[in-house]
Amino acid sequence: MTPLESHAQALTRRAFLGRSTAGLGALALGSLLQPRLLGAAPADDRWTGVVNPRHHAQKIKRVIYLYQAGGPSHLELFDPKPKLRAMHGQPMPASFTQGQQIAQLQGKELKCFGGLYDFQRFGKSGLELCSLFPHLGGVADDVCVIRSMFTEQINHDPAHTFMNTGSIIAGRPSMGSWLLYGLGTETEELPGYIVLMSSGKGGQMQPIAARQWHSGFLPSRFQGVKFQSQGDPVHYIANPAGVTRADQGAVVDAVNRLNHRRHDDLGDPEVLTRINQYEMAFRMQTSVPALTDLSSEPAKVLENYGAQPGDGSFASNCLLARRLAERGVRFIQLYHRDWDHHDDVSHVKFKADEVDRPTAALIRDLKERGMWDETLIVFGGEFGRTPMAQGKGRDHHIKGFSVMLAGGAIKGGMSYGATDELGYAAVDKPVSVHDLHATMLHLFGVDHTRLTYRYQGRQFRLTDISGEVVRDILA
Repeated sequence: MTPLESHAQALTRRAFLGRSTAGLGALALGSLLQPRLLGAAPADDRWTGVVNPRHHAQKIKRVIYLYQAGGPSHLELFDPKPKLRAMHGQPMPASFTQGQQIAQLQGKELKCFGGLYDFQRFGKSGLELCSLFPHLGGVADDVCVIRSMFTEQINHDPAHTFMNTGSIIAGRPSMGSWLLYGLGTETEELPGYIVLMSSGKGGQMQPIAARQWHSGFLPSRFQGVKFQSQGDPVHYIANPAGVTRADQGAVVDAVNRLNHRRHDDLGDPEVLTRINQYEMAFRMQTSVPALTDLSSEPAKVLENYGAQPGDGSFASNCLLARRLAERGVRFIQLYHRDWDHHDDVSHVKFKADEVDRPTAALIRDLKERGMWDETLIVFGGEFGRTPMAQGKGRDHHIKGFSVMLAGGAIKGGMSYGATDELGYAAVDKPVSVHDLHATMLHLFGVDHTRLTYRYQGRQFRLTDISGEVVRDILA
């Protein structure tokens, strides 16, 4: 073949792939198809992770991360501070704030702002939670509240990035991507890492960038996949009119054979990712519609969650998270996006109403279905809120906030650590974001210091150069 003929053939192939990608590219989502359907990959080609076997005994198989974006106020929800209430309206003691990083209150007069809602003791354990959480109060003996969290970033976007990737630098792998890289997937029908979003009322909407679930410098096959909360969960999930499944399979087969030839020539792992994405997308055309049809759930289950099929609410996403977990999805992240309360922190009552019932229903549902012992639920945001007033609201706060954990591997009915008497800083058993990540990996049987990836001459890990497992909360 002459150089000109070779060049013409490459152009033809490139044009064909380009046109095919226009119709199928949005379906490029994940891992591997059943080899018998397309004959494109051997049966043992499914990614099983680099931590195989595990570093130690594995306690959980999955995480459902209920991410409350915007900075929920720990002082209204999880961390009762009677002293702060007693000092409401008085100047905040300078000993707490002098030389400290403050977001929008810098240079302003700082006055104490007591918690707006009463706390009460729930369950046999007597765990104190806000009275806005009656349903969560009913499962108080199953949850652990870490009251001594702290973080490093005081503005939303970098704080989200730090909470999700363990770094303030954009382009690092997300925690879900690290899990897929380390442990592989348990399902061949769906991506191993799925993201859902919802919003409600009573707060400023926080934009969430796709980099929060990106694979960073890890191969792109490990990035998360965002499902739409309303309408088709994945764009172009249905075949165009007149196109049968056999027709679609033939196209995918042809494209992947060309991609295999390309990989043979170049050895580029991203070509294999493209192959895997096409195959996963083809399979999802069958698996996803049935998965996301909540109308198949019994009326009692829908009532327990407070879910209405197709409404895109946090409640419906919690129910969908349980369905995803049943089908082997390893990391499920639900963003509820409007917890930002600079203007009026009393609007926390709207958010609490939206998340209280479905979170408690998810806990009960997992227990009833025998999935509790192998699931970790994380409930929390990127930071907390100041004990100082910002008008009727609260400013961003990084020195102390709360995160709630639940699952069979977690001790229930307890709080861990504490902030000071005004809720400003974590002073007893402080827990960093790296500590939280280290604990999550530990429950999967992974030593966080040994799950690494070499990039630009350095071994990177989710927990950077720090992180300790919070062993006192483990069952």
